[in-house]
Amino acid sequence: MSGRFVCESTPLSGLKRLIRTVSRDERGAFERLFCQEELAACFGDKQVSQINLSSTVEVGAVRGLHFQYHPFAETKLITCTRGEIFDVAVDIRRSSNTFLCWFGIKLSEKENTSLLIPEGFAHGFQVLQPNSQVLYLHSAPYAADSQGVINALDPKINISWPLEIGVRSKRDTEQPPLDDSFKGL
Repeated sequence: MSGRFVCESTPLSGLKRLIRTVSRDERGAFERLFCQEELAACFGDKQVSQINLSSTVEVGAVRGLHFQYHPFAETKLITCTRGEIFDVAVDIRRSSNTFLCWFGIKLSEKENTSLLIPEGFAHGFQVLQPNSQVLYLHSAPYAADSQGVINALDPKINISWPLEIGVRSKRDTEQPPLDDSFKGL
């Protein structure tokens, strides 16, 4: 069975909304989450280097905004496999005319949509339903020394989170606001 993908542009250059075709029959459903060949136009020649799964219990919890500096900058494919999230990508490409602009989209297990986030973006999400799960495909391995974090409540970015902010990690909460020294990637 072959899958089909539609890759739609967003207002931020390079950031893509990926819509998957779901095949259904009397047994249930089948959907392909990733196919290198079929997604070459969106994912390029990047290889999947790491796959992660996060589970978040509490509604309102926020993870992120995370990114990696070069040479470990990464493309991510984000899919909500259980529950619902508000997924956010922030353009941190210093040469971009949308530098520090953000895009948000609801992703859920009921929809066949993912977000393809290219290198040069920070990523985070807010949980909208309890016990939500997010599957991440990464084009680069995690490198702790190359990790960057932006506070999800940073006033320079001013994300309109859909719910009151709940639980966040200590690392995410303690990030100071961006100042003029932040040059992005």
